[in-house]
Amino acid sequence: MNKKAFIFDLDGVIVDTAKYHFLAWQKIAAGLGIEFTPEHNEELKGVSRVRSLDIILALGKIEASQDDKNKWLIQKNEDYLSYLVDMDSSEILPGVFQTLQFLKENNQAIALGSASKNARPILEKTGIISYFDAIVDGNDVTNAKPDPEVFIQAAKLLGATNENSIVFEDSVAGIQAANIANMTSVGIGEATILKEAQYIFPDFTHMDTSFLESLIKK
Repeated sequence: MNKKAFIFDLDGVIVDTAKYHFLAWQKIAAGLGIEFTPEHNEELKGVSRVRSLDIILALGKIEASQDDKNKWLIQKNEDYLSYLVDMDSSEILPGVFQTLQFLKENNQAIALGSASKNARPILEKTGIISYFDAIVDGNDVTNAKPDPEVFIQAAKLLGATNENSIVFEDSVAGIQAANIANMTSVGIGEATILKEAQYIFPDFTHMDTSFLESLIKK
């Protein structure tokens, strides 16, 4: 059987930490008198923390010093981390565990490719870190998606070519990054949002093993 590299994003793909990011950003925005809605939050998917703050400040037409920005960035991360304290395996999204297990049983290489700087503790808390042969997160890269740096690094660590790499993503920027790198892009989420993906599933429960086998044999 062929060996491919399967690269997973974290937030919104493996675990739904997106809701915690939203709550933490909403708290910052509220403190600045900015209404921050779930629709606004869509713009932050796959985007770095620094860029996310700039988007929120632009919403409120707020100019801020770098010192203020740094203070808010620290506050946001502290609030976000406070939500993660009680994380466990129940936070893993439906079908993810079964997908990881199938790939592992079929001797496929698995990596994480995420903008999150908290990826390792999240994988440890949810009990699935042992499934990953490589982890590339926000501490390892300088360029945010849609730059494909995070996925290219992950493929290299797994010893795979870009063409033999498959990326699971829930953000437009992440799908674009996979496509730019000439990797197979699999969107997890709404088809209307992720229309640039080569394949799209609402979640992993809709992805059967025959699809995964077809990716391995491709």
